[in-house]
Amino acid sequence: MTASVPAALMSAGDLTKRPVVTLGGEAVAQVKDVVLDGAGGRIAGFTLAGRGLLSGPLRKSLPWAAVHALGVDAVMITSAEVLEGRSAVASWEEASGGLVRGARVLTDRGVQVGTVLDVVVEAGCEGRVVGVEMTSTEALGRHGRKVFLPLCGRPAMTGDTLLVPAQDTEHAVEELGELSTALWRKRLAGPPVPGAAGEERTS
Repeated sequence: MTASVPAALMSAGDLTKRPVVTLGGEAVAQVKDVVLDGAGGRIAGFTLAGRGLLSGPLRKSLPWAAVHALGVDAVMITSAEVLEGRSAVASWEEASGGLVRGARVLTDRGVQVGTVLDVVVEAGCEGRVVGVEMTSTEALGRHGRKVFLPLCGRPAMTGDTLLVPAQDTEHAVEELGELSTALWRKRLAGPPVPGAAGEERTS
């Protein structure tokens, strides 16, 4: 089985202020905030603001199911009619758990390796969460430095803590542009084998 190279990656924070454009070319809003479905490991939708510097929040939101395409320059929708009330994504926002800025990243060996700065999503039809941008701890060997950690599958959240296999920290990179390659290599390697790395030796 072959592993495909991921689509374009972007930090969730970089999606804010991105225009929401219809297929007819009309810019109807801009992204205010990205709302995550923490349990599903994907974007649940967007809260919206009006266009322009002085425009405030809109009472409309954009559920992910109504997104036609998440591009590098705009969020595409078929028409303004797909926008819904603010409550359409509010419940996801409340249930997103700790997959937000400030969550600690803990390995399955009980070692904190970082603190989440942002979430990295994959452009395309699924809007999957594929990594986190985090400030690393000394345990990762890069204390206080910003790194990107790939995530495969649904993020495992417990309260305000993101749990990751210890082996996954070997794939941390320092540039967002390197994360696609790290994900590709990680997917080729397959799921981590319990106890395959970092085992304690006994005499």
